[in-house]
Amino acid sequence: MTVSTPTETGSESAGEMKKKELIDLAVARSGIKKKDAKPVVEAMLAILGEAIADGRELNLQPFGKLRINRRIEKQNGSITICKLRRTANTKSETTTGLAETPQDG
Repeated sequence: MTVSTPTETGSESAGEMKKKELIDLAVARSGIKKKDAKPVVEAMLAILGEAIADGRELNLQPFGKLRINRRIEKQNGSITICKLRRTANTKSETTTGLAETPQDG
């Protein structure tokens, strides 16, 4: 079993994704207007947060399958330890049925 570190996967150089960036990427990929995408993305984030808080397992391809390993309650909230399993070919699946991602040059 191999464990990828942020450096190996390239996510360390990309930095943290914020909600604004997620909305902008969804708009670019789907081709819908930002005013239409924003409430949908915000609703989905709320639903996902509630499902994780309830300890539900998520199977949302191509995102992957998320399983809650354990939860630690703290004074100011909780820490949820999760396992996310993704299939090897998720990159090609992400654009199926969506508008093409703009290419440079």
